[in-house]
Amino acid sequence: MIFLLVTFILLVFLGVALLIYMRKIANENNVKYEIFYFPNFPSSIREITLFFISDIHRRTVDDTIINEAINVAEIVIIGGDLLEKGVKLEKTRENLRKLKKIGPVYFVWGNNDYEIDRDVLETLLKEEDIILLDNKAISFQSDKGESWSLIGIEDYSLEHDDLEKALEQTNANDFKLLVSHNPKIIEKMNEVEQIPLILSGHTHGGQIRIFGFGPYELGGAKVIENTTVFVSNGYGTTSIPLRLGAKPETHIISIKHKQNDE
Repeated sequence: MIFLLVTFILLVFLGVALLIYMRKIANENNVKYEIFYFPNFPSSIREITLFFISDIHRRTVDDTIINEAINVAEIVIIGGDLLEKGVKLEKTRENLRKLKKIGPVYFVWGNNDYEIDRDVLETLLKEEDIILLDNKAISFQSDKGESWSLIGIEDYSLEHDDLEKALEQTNANDFKLLVSHNPKIIEKMNEVEQIPLILSGHTHGGQIRIFGFGPYELGGAKVIENTTVFVSNGYGTTSIPLRLGAKPETHIISIKHKQNDE
């Protein structure tokens, strides 16, 4: 009887310790550095550096992350799920104002962003001078006339995406960077569209992985056909504020014309 009681107490203790550990991981503030080389990136621009954050959900962006990205990244891209139902707008406003300290902020819809009134969120974005990429593209041009396009589409899983419409706003020779909250957008693409790089989130890297296994793959980059798909583990969590085996992350991403462009 005593043995069973001791075993039970030990299991409870280990369970509580594991939960505390998982909560601690979920609240980490990690900045990962990524470099991608593309020969078709405009040689006259040579390089762009951006700060990418996805799946903020209920978290408040920590100042340490902002301070690390300031004077390093030129622009900020929010890859969807800026918030979710129940998050106060003032908290979201605070996050946006922090991110604006880094540079101009571009926002792409995620599935959880639709949980609040669309007009309310769009009003907030407008008030804070956030550039909304809702099936839209923006081109950046060098002095020599070369350009690259930042393309943002609405959420794939809810079928609000319109990649064709967004691509119509780009030039044929543009280097194309596509931001889609859901990485499954790759299933709608073909070689004709020539999109070298996709940035996504949504999966949280599985969020809770048991012995290395989870409902989704860990975040990272992989090449599918001629497209590099980069998926972030994301910064926040779903309704369960715990992580295991899939640390939260934000990213400082450099895109260069070629490897010897140092």
